[in-house]
This record gives sequence, C-alpha cells and structure tokens, in this order.
Amino acid sequence: MSRFWSDIVHRLVPYVPGEQPALAHPVKLNTNENPYPPSPRVPEAIRAELGEHGESLRRYSDPVAKRLRAAVAAHHGLRADQVFVGNGSDEVLAHAFQALLKHDKPILFPDISYSFYPTYARLYEVEFETVPLDDKFEIRVDDYLKPNGGVIFPNPNAPTGHALSLAEVERLVAGNPDVPVIVDEAYVDFGAESAIALIDRYPNLLVVHTTSKSRSLAGMRVGFAFGHADLIDALNRVKDSFNSYPLDRLAQAAATAAYEDDAYFKSTCERVIASRKRLTAALETLGFEIVPSAANFVFAKHPKHDAAAISAKLREQEIFVRHFNAPRINQHLRITVGTDAECDTLVEALKAILV
Repeated sequence: MSRFWSDIVHRLVPYVPGEQPALAHPVKLNTNENPYPPSPRVPEAIRAELGEHGESLRRYSDPVAKRLRAAVAAHHGLRADQVFVGNGSDEVLAHAFQALLKHDKPILFPDISYSFYPTYARLYEVEFETVPLDDKFEIRVDDYLKPNGGVIFPNPNAPTGHALSLAEVERLVAGNPDVPVIVDEAYVDFGAESAIALIDRYPNLLVVHTTSKSRSLAGMRVGFAFGHADLIDALNRVKDSFNSYPLDRLAQAAATAAYEDDAYFKSTCERVIASRKRLTAALETLGFEIVPSAANFVFAKHPKHDAAAISAKLREQEIFVRHFNAPRINQHLRITVGTDAECDTLVEALKAILV
C-alpha cells in the first residue's frame, strides 16, 4: 500500500535500534543499557505516584514537569527555565532538529556518530554535511570552524566512545557564535566533562542528556535539554505543537527520584568505569585494538578476525554485541560494559572463538 505514502516516507532510511533478544538470560551487551538497577528510590516513587489503586493514572500528568525540572536544575546549578524535558533524549533531539537546526546552510556532524542524526535530518528536511573523524576516530574542532547552519555531535562520541575535552568543546562553541551548537551527552557521566558549565556564557549552546544510561532508566524514556531560556522556549514551542503532555506521571516520578539520589548515581557510574577498565585490559590481552572510551561501552577491533563473524559466533552463544556494517567501522564491535560476570562470560567466549 506504499502508493499512499507521502514523498518523504519513500525517501526515509529509518534508524535501526539494537536487537532486544527474546531470551530468558542473554548476555546483552549491544544497546548500552546500564547493568545495574536504578536507585531504590525509583520503585518507591513509582508506587507512591500510583497510589493504592492506581487512581492517579486517570488524570493527565504535569505538562511542564515542574517538580522534575526543578530537581534536575538544582542538580546542575541551573534555573528551571533552562531545562527542557522530553520522552528520552531522542525526542529532545527531534525537537531540536525542528526548532533550532532548520536553516539555509547545512548543519555539520561527524561521519561516524549517532545514526539518528541523518535520519532526523532527512525526516525534517534539514540539509547536512558529515565531517570525517581523523584516523584515531577523534573529532577535529578546526573542521567545524567554517560556515554552517548548526553543529551537533555526541560527547563522548557514539559508537567510538572518544571524548573531547571541555576546552575543545568550548573552542567549537565559541567558534560558531551565530548558529546553534548541540552537544549530545548521553554518555558523559562515564568519564567526560559536561558542557553544562558553559551554558551561561554561550547562548547558542544546547546540551542534551538522558536518564537511560547512567541512571538506569532506559525503560522510562526521559531526556533533557539544557541551555539559554530562548533555546528552551523554542523547544517548548515545538513540543506544545506536537504533544502537550509528553512525559507520563510515572516517568516524572521515577526520574525525579533518580536525580535526588546522587550518591547511588555516583556509585553505579564508578562501578561501570571500573568494569570498563577491566574489560578493556582483558580484550587487549586477546589482541583487540580499543579506542580510548569515556562511555559505558568500548569500541574494539581485532586485526586478525572479521568483526561480523565474531558477532555472529557470539550470538550463537546468546551473547549480543553491536556490529555496524558501515564504512570505516565495519571491522569494529561496540561492546556495552556489563557486570563483571557478563564481561567474563564474553571474554571466555572470545577466547574460544579467536583460537
């Protein structure tokens, strides 16, 4: 029935998420989920919000997520009017493409990066230009200091895991004063410096966060944007023209509780960072080449073995990693940092595969 499709649908190449295997106990290291549960305050907050009979669900949620925005603003030392809330960072990014990145000149983002960026650009008919990473998979800031309609990039980058220093991020933002610069910080809590500290100095800077990774709430779909109040107002205008009640009651309660338990958040990040170091060392012992990572995953290549074949053999053992059949990276695997036990299972399987 594709004859009823609009022209833009015919031209779309949808984003393909990582596989969600329907198995009882997979070793699931392919979608960068946190291996640890959220703060114990989260289920408590959800139960409290539900009430004894779930009576709260008959009423709409707070359309502006006032309590959640206040908690997140306090955590980051911002004002509430500098915070935007959406259904996961993907929705926040979608609104940013519509509200801030649709101009006469093409926007810039890395050639190896989050593959939702070209998808959104095509969906919203935003012209774009991809900028090659260097041979070490690093962003070269100088490549972005040229006429453009806006810049968007992840820091740390995905799927490579490499992070720019805050000084280099600032140089990129300062070098593009007349266009929006969006820094997608989905993985920043695992070892990079957040650009939130720059917001009050740069009215063109928007920083995007998610609760899916470091706060273990991938199943709740809560994301944020931080920036000058004018940028946040633009996002709200798009949001209120699309969905005036974007975040449900339980998601708001869960995310608020997660942000209020800072000690738990820090401890789980530290555990993931320690496991990343341990996994990196084990993979290097097996001959893998690893891109330095500041994320909750590693980007690994074995010079003597085909990445797709390794991934397929792991899958036979119900161990899932991510392989991207794309230029420059088709011999790399992106491996989420799981628990130490999950990482050990992976390493033992690789020892048998690589003989």
